[in-house]
Amino acid sequence: MNDLTITAHLNADTRTRVVTFPDTNADRGGCFVSLRIGGGPVDIALIATPGSADVLRALAVAAGEAARELDGMTAEVSA
Repeated sequence: MNDLTITAHLNADTRTRVVTFPDTNADRGGCFVSLRIGGGPVDIALIATPGSADVLRALAVAAGEAARELDGMTAEVSA
């Protein structure tokens, strides 16, 4: 990943979208997948090329861990 830090607040209505670009023509960027997060005035687009699927899987695992932490915080506040 190139160096860039982005901070964004996720809300309950934040949308995600996966778009596949299967074009293998190098002149048009080749094939990749875009994972877009947002849906408002600003979106974050993560671009993944073939060979980087493990990074997306690690991101999914980290997102699941973050969701469990939030669930725990919600349970503590409700108790």
